[in-house]
Amino acid sequence: MAQRRQHQRAAEPGTPYPEALAAFGERVRLIAPDQWDAPTPCADWSVRDLVNHLTGEQLWIPELLTGATISEVGSRFDGDVLGDDPVAAWTGAADAAREAFAVPGATALTVHLSFGSVSGQYYLDQLTTDLVIHAWDLAKGIGRRTRLPARLVDFALGEFAGYGDLSGSGLFDPPLPVADDADPQTRMLALTGRHDRP
Repeated sequence: MAQRRQHQRAAEPGTPYPEALAAFGERVRLIAPDQWDAPTPCADWSVRDLVNHLTGEQLWIPELLTGATISEVGSRFDGDVLGDDPVAAWTGAADAAREAFAVPGATALTVHLSFGSVSGQYYLDQLTTDLVIHAWDLAKGIGRRTRLPARLVDFALGEFAGYGDLSGSGLFDPPLPVADDADPQTRMLALTGRHDRP
């Protein structure tokens, strides 16, 4: 296990990571017992698969912020991390991740991801964006209100707009055309190949 590095500054105030965690967690708690196998807008992912993915992402955060590499963590968070109580698993992972990023200087650290080393701030921004779009996916999958907080939408829209066409990654459908006067959430969804129609 890598030792915790010295932290040097507080987390950037402009990244709404705690709010994104809360938005996703709110929807996790709305999942009915018979909805865990329901489909979501993410191809091949059920509601449980989607929650498992985001829970796994949060489990990685305390490890990577202490300097661990992908190979050092290994397969510990592969497969099902939800167990018999998915809501509790999500809550525990989210709480630990939030605390890890709350440590002063967390965004100044170097984080070793699968594609290379990045700043803690880059990692935080990426995680926040993922939480925002998947909060919408989860709401869609369980038939709940899909309108997201404006601050989260504006943040994710700015991030997605800077990424360009994401379909080349194989993780997103091609961007969809939108009207010039489309609202921010519609534009955010369109950049990831999603639409908010019933």
